[in-house]
Amino acid sequence: MSAPAAPEIAELEEQERRLTLPRFTHDDAWALGSLLVELARERGAPVAIDIRRGGQQLFHAALPGSTPDNDAWIDRKRRVVERYGCSSLLVGSRFRAKGTTFEDSSRLDPDTYAAHGGAFPITVTGAGVIGTVVVSGLPQLEDHKMVVEALENFLTT
Repeated sequence: MSAPAAPEIAELEEQERRLTLPRFTHDDAWALGSLLVELARERGAPVAIDIRRGGQQLFHAALPGSTPDNDAWIDRKRRVVERYGCSSLLVGSRFRAKGTTFEDSSRLDPDTYAAHGGAFPITVTGAGVIGTVVVSGLPQLEDHKMVVEALENFLTT
């Protein structure tokens, strides 16, 4: 069985446009984080989840099977979103589209930054990127997909 294909750059960019929020409060962070925990538990996914607004961590959960390494991955992927203002998967995809890799061409320390899927910007209409939501513990495309699914569900509630 082959690994699923990564979404095209245009699809990733469309996800970010579509998943813009009208606001993002502490209660919203709790609701979004709880949605992610529910999705992960339904799937038996051994993930860690992190939600931040600015420099403040508003939500964190570590589900059974996750490890401290997942927290390190969260930090590395989150820093990519904070630096580039878009999802960690999109950043990595843009480098690959240029025939290189993030690690080879970004000039950033790979122990500090990781352009692997799972970190997504929290974008608020009229304010821009104000935070991040990150999942770590699954293959990168699945981490990304879980965050997108949770944001889609969150926007319809």
